[in-house]
Formats: sequence, C-alpha cells, structure tokens
Amino acid sequence: MSGAALGIEIVVVFFLALFLLHRYGDFKKQQRMVLFSTLLAWYLCFLIVFILPLDVSTVCTEPVCTNDVIVSILNSPVTQCYKPWSYIPDGIMPVFWRVVYWTSQCLTWLLLPFMQSYARSGGFSITGKVKTALIENAIYYGTYLLIFGSLLIYVAVHPKLHLSWYELQTIGITAANTWGLFLLVLLLGYGLVEIPRSYWNASRPGHLLIKTYFKASKLMTEKADAEENLEDVMEEVRKVSESIKYNHPLRKCIDTVLRKCPVDYQEKLGRNMDDYEDFDDKQNTYPSEKSLVKLHKQVIYAVQRHNRTRVQWQILLQQAIHLEDVAKNETSSTHQFVHSFPLPESSSWVSRYLYTPTVEWYWLCLLKSWFYRLLSVILTLFSVAVVWSECTFFSTRPVLSLFAVFIQLAERDYNYLYIEMACFITIFFLCTCVYSTVFRIRVFNYYYLASHHQTDAYSLQFSGMLFCRLTPPLCLNFLGLIHMDSAISHQDKEQTAYTSIMGSMKVLSFIANGFYIYYPMLIVILCIATYFSLGTRCLNLLGFQQFLGDNEMTSDLIDEGKELIRREKRKRQRIEDGENRRREWKERYGNSREEYSTRNRSSHEMKETSYSDSVTPSAKYSRGSGRGERDRMELLQDAEPLDFSADTLTDEGLDSESGRHTGGRYLSMSSSRSRIFDDV
Repeated sequence: MSGAALGIEIVVVFFLALFLLHRYGDFKKQQRMVLFSTLLAWYLCFLIVFILPLDVSTVCTEPVCTNDVIVSILNSPVTQCYKPWSYIPDGIMPVFWRVVYWTSQCLTWLLLPFMQSYARSGGFSITGKVKTALIENAIYYGTYLLIFGSLLIYVAVHPKLHLSWYELQTIGITAANTWGLFLLVLLLGYGLVEIPRSYWNASRPGHLLIKTYFKASKLMTEKADAEENLEDVMEEVRKVSESIKYNHPLRKCIDTVLRKCPVDYQEKLGRNMDDYEDFDDKQNTYPSEKSLVKLHKQVIYAVQRHNRTRVQWQILLQQAIHLEDVAKNETSSTHQFVHSFPLPESSSWVSRYLYTPTVEWYWLCLLKSWFYRLLSVILTLFSVAVVWSECTFFSTRPVLSLFAVFIQLAERDYNYLYIEMACFITIFFLCTCVYSTVFRIRVFNYYYLASHHQTDAYSLQFSGMLFCRLTPPLCLNFLGLIHMDSAISHQDKEQTAYTSIMGSMKVLSFIANGFYIYYPMLIVILCIATYFSLGTRCLNLLGFQQFLGDNEMTSDLIDEGKELIRREKRKRQRIEDGENRRREWKERYGNSREEYSTRNRSSHEMKETSYSDSVTPSAKYSRGSGRGERDRMELLQDAEPLDFSADTLTDEGLDSESGRHTGGRYLSMSSSRSRIFDDV
C-alpha cells in the first residue's frame, strides 16, 4: 500500500480544484489558457495542503523504522517495525515537493501575472498585449527583486557567509516566503474572527434577513450603475462603428469590439448600416488605434460587470425570499414549511420521501440555528488555540504550542492515524481562514471572486497568484506550530521533506530568529481589530457604506432594500398569477378549442371544393355559434395580465422613431475560431 494514499489524494484534490473553478469560472466563454493556468495554480496549492500531513507522519515513522528488525540483547522475541498504510518510501517526497513548489513559483511570479495583464488588455494583436503585460508587471517584478537584492547584499557583506548556489536558492525562497508572510498574517487575523462570527450570525435568521436587505440596496445601486455604464459604452461603440466603414484599415478592430458586446446590442448596432459606403479621410475624423484599444478594454469590463450584477441580483432575491419564508414559518402551528412561491417538482426520491415539508420545517426553523451555533463555538475554540500557538510556538522548553503538544503525544504512542488527522484538521482550518478571506475580499470592482460562473479572467488569475504566494509560508508556519521546523524550534530531529526543499533558514538568521517568530504575534492585534469591526467602521467613515447596526445610513439602506424585495415579489406574484390563470383556462376550454380547430379545418376543406361559394361575404359569418368559441379563444390567449414593467422596455421604439428598420446582423460580426492567444 506504499504510495496509495499519495495517489488517492492527488486525484481527489484535482477534482476539488476543478469543482471550485467550475463554480467561479465559465468553461464555455473564458479562454482555455486562463482556465488551465488558474486550475493548475489552485491544484498545486491544494495539493501542498493535503499532502503535507502525510509528510509529517512519514517523518514520525522514520526513527522507528531505521532497521526493519530490532533484536534485543537477551534473545527476546523479534519486534517488527510497524509502518502505516500511508507510509511513503524514501526519495519520493523530495522530488514531489521540488516539482510542486517550483512549478507554483513559476506560475505566481512569471506566468500568472503575465496572463493576467494579457487577458485584461484591450489590444488587438499579440504584440500589443504582450507589451502592455510587461509594462504592468514591472511593479510586481520590482518588489520581488528589491527584497531579493536586499537579502543578497546582506549575505555578500556578512563575513561568515559565502555565496553558493544553495545559498542563492535559499535567499530566493526566503524572499518569496517573506513577501507571502506579510499578507498571510493579515488574512489569517481576519479569518480567525470572521469565520466563527459568520456562522454565529447565520444562526440568527432575523439578523441575516436584515443584512440581506442591506445587500439588496447596495447591489441595486451597483446594478443600475452597471447598466448605465454599459449603455454609455455601447453608445460610444455605435458612434465609432458608424464612422469606420467596411474598407477602413481599423474595421477589423471594430469587429473584434462588436463580438464582445451583448447579442441584443450587436443586433441594434448592425441595423441600417451602409456597408458599401467608402471612407474618406478628408471628410471625417477617425479614432486612432490607441483609442480603440481603450474602448475595447471598457467593453470587456462593462459587459462582465453587467452580467455579474444581473446574476447576483437574482441570487440575492432568492435568498431574501427564502429568509422571509423562514421568518413566516417559525410561528407555524402545523410544523410544515410553506414556500411563498411553489418550487419546481423534483424527481429525486430524497425530496419526496426524506426531505418532506415537515422535515424541512424542523431543519430550517429549529435545528439549523443550533447546529450553526455549535459549529461557531467549535471554530472559536480553534481560533483561540491558533492565536495562542502563534504567540508561543517558539518556546520549546516548556512546549506551549497546543498543536505541538498534541503531535508530540501522538508521536510517543506511534499513533500515525491520529498524527495525520490532527495535522490535516489544523492545516485545513488555517487554509480555510486564509482562502475564505481571499474569496470574500473585494477591491472595488478591480478584483472580485463571484460565484455562479461570474468571475472574470483577471480575478481568477489574481486568486491563483495569491494562493501560490500564501501557501508555502502558511505550510512553514504550520510546521513551526508543531515544532517540525528545526530553524525555528532549534531541535536536532528529523525534518520533513518539505522543510528540506525550503532550505535552511539559518542562512538568514535575522529572519529565522526574528521576523518569522515575532511577526506572527501581530495576529492578536488584527483579531482584536476584526472583532470590533474597526476596518468596517473606517470604510464607513470614508463613504463606503458598510453594514453597521447602530448607523442611520444603514437603517435607510435596510428600508430601501426591503422595499425593493417587496416590489420584486409583487412582480413575481403577478407573473405567477398569470401562469395560473393561463393554466386554468387551458384546462377549462382546451377541449372546445380542439373541437373548434377540427371543425374549422373541415369547413376550410369544403370551401376549397367550391371556390365561388367561399368568396361570398355571407359565408364568412355563416356560423353563429362560432362567436362564443372565438371569444373564449381570445380570452384564453390574452389571459396573462399586461402589467407595466420597466425591464420589458427596449430600444426598438427609439429605433422606429429615428427611421431605422430591423435588419440582420453585420456580416463581419460572426464569431471566429478561438485559439489559445485569441482575444480574451
């Protein structure tokens, strides 16, 4: 069974990364190179997290299994060495860590920043996009080279240190880990408090509903702004498209921009265009290629933002309706959950026989709150243990780090399964605190991970960069918590293969003995600031509306969001009533309608045999009983109420007033075959 656990985890982690990428990315629309690079970055980072516990358990096995057979001096019975089923033979882990680590570092410092700027660029050629990507990434490369150069000068000046390839490699790894540790402490300090608090707030449906109203108000403002921005950009595209004719040298650039526009706008822009009118440089002023690059970039951003806000509004509306249903059903005496709008019928036997309305009521109205509270308490205890261990992990005598105590107790009893489970749970909790912050954080609209396939290529690749830069220092910090890093614990014991790949931090003693030990203590300050929501209050003072219970602006936004949800529910209720009336009329008059159609066809055949009789005016109204049936037919067709809705208005009325007629799409707007480095 040697290596079986390693192979199983490699496969499981791949499907986990693929599932997350499918949730946040769009396999159908986004560029294949973007999806592949993001998937590879996420996969390698998750692989480090899942495989590291196996490395730790293998190190704990090595001292016992140095000799396969141990015979006592007094000819006592032979004691066989016990190897766990997850034991990994020598020589596999160093090669594995070397490939995984250096591949992830090449991704985060070279490929992903380049692909990120390349995907976001509005250039129309590969050369233009490459030039833009190199200029934008000069800042990232400069910060890394600054840290690396400072450490290199320190080693060169130090009299006891001599430069070699091993020391240069250690300096590069230390520079990357130092950069990542700065951000790691910030994200970890936020996640240690926010994750337990989020589950505690989720146990209060009333609080969650109020916060959903607040989000609805802010999202509606963002949605209206996105629609207005899209309209402005499309108007600019229309003007440029009408000014540049079919035989203009920049027409292919306009076609590329038009392919990025929504389908309905493409049809509007393709109407009433004189494709055979030649351009004249003397009469008109044409935009430059630089301005078209800027317009192309604006179109990509505007379309992505509009689609994201539209989908997020529908999701938030569903959440608000569900929370309102939970609030109404809490006082139900029948103990059966009733939805405001009927759910689509499911063919699953789970929903039919197990998850019945009664079971749904007990779970949503009674058990779910207590489950989330218990989970919040458990996560709070984990957070306290992490904060205590981060402040005391450098103390080896006595051992104050709680995680080091647990691992050492299991190591004495050779309980390898417990070692693996304890390591996995600990590192999984640390990664959850850090990674969840990466998924929650939002830098205006510049970086934003949105679920339901609404994340743009720039944000996907930026998250891959963050994961690759945060995971190695996170794993080293975890090894320090359990005293498996000799550079920090100063103990002469077997090191993990992962630590050997990282290199000995003793080359840079001021980082190993100073920065790596005392900087994580700032987590205490960050946890206190997160608990009292100091960052949220500062953003609120700067004009960015945040959810604060004791704020007047928050109350106004909650009332506005409540009214928006009520309006959307009324609109959905009218649609539902119209569907019910249509269904009712169809059931009531469906048979008479079929009989009327049959009689109409038979009378039409009889009229065809006698043409002279069919042209007489009296033959048209010869059946007096057909009037009532026709009235019922018209009533059946117009059963849905014609309510006013601003969403149903289009620009076709404006087109008709301006004298335009509906026509086909412009021929050059047909989609071309996509390649790896086509427009993203």
